[in-house]
Amino acid sequence: MATLLLNPIAFSIGSLSVHWYGLILGLGALVGLMVAIREGRRFGISPEFFMDMLLLGVPSAIIGARIYFVAFKWDDYKDHLVDVFKIWNGGIAIYGALIGAIICAIIYFRYKGYDFWRIADICAPGLLTGQMIGRWGNYVNQEAYGGPVDESFLRENLHLPNFIVDQMNVQGVYHHPTFLYESLWSLVGIIILFILRRQRFLRSAELFLSYFIWYSIGRFFIEGLRTDSLAFIGPNWLASFMNGLWKPMEWMGFEHGALDSAYGNVRISQLLAILIIIAAIVIIIVRRTTGKDKAHYLDPIYSTKASHDNMPESEAVTAEHALSENREEARPEPASIHDTEDAEDDKKE
Repeated sequence: MATLLLNPIAFSIGSLSVHWYGLILGLGALVGLMVAIREGRRFGISPEFFMDMLLLGVPSAIIGARIYFVAFKWDDYKDHLVDVFKIWNGGIAIYGALIGAIICAIIYFRYKGYDFWRIADICAPGLLTGQMIGRWGNYVNQEAYGGPVDESFLRENLHLPNFIVDQMNVQGVYHHPTFLYESLWSLVGIIILFILRRQRFLRSAELFLSYFIWYSIGRFFIEGLRTDSLAFIGPNWLASFMNGLWKPMEWMGFEHGALDSAYGNVRISQLLAILIIIAAIVIIIVRRTTGKDKAHYLDPIYSTKASHDNMPESEAVTAEHALSENREEARPEPASIHDTEDAEDDKKE
């Protein structure tokens, strides 16, 4: 049976070819932006703030993702430097994209006078939404798939539609659609984040860190299925430890994707996933125990650089409401009649 390949080029304008991969990534960014804008309105933050963030964040994410990927694949690019810029052929790493986006966000939020954690919490569901949609770019490019699998497993066990099964037929061999696994994992994560952010116990930074924990758990197990993982040669105890953590997948009938031992025995994304999970949990515990996260997710958000006159109307109303509540709390209670009579008696004495 011949391999069915989708045309990676959506359309052409003259000599300019527009690839599905870029369109899908752009769609993911726009939908993620809409999610962030919708939640930002509840806190009186203008849509323009998030639009500017996207215009700065997307290029930063793409640059970070490409640098990350090329750095670990330098031998493939050092003699073909022009290929470094051909991102439409794939070859970007999500962790690199997150690093680039976070660096940009820290600078941008500070410039606008907002606390990083408060805005990052708002953006977390949008980030995961963008990743969920963006993974379908791997589907079109027929990349980032898992190891070989029987066609019957895809059709009868997973009940996948033909258009996915056929695209996972690579040169006559069917493979795990890891793009789909990660996309569905992200969808479940979005629902969890939507539920979490309405809970009163949730404090600042915890939604953003929960996003990292959820994504990294899924990435650890899904990465083990892939055959194109970035890897390095590490100590045997570390490789054995990572394989041991992946055992639950074997119990469910999955097998590790092939990894050339000469290239590496430790998958970088798996190791990063474990480190991120540990770091996120530690940060949550430290912020809770030291009192650095006194602000809750549902508390109002203010910019230290926005005067009351230039503050968006919704934000100004929120600020006025908060100030009036503070005045009410600070206002002394009126003295009772008995207290007044006692005071007069004391004067007479």
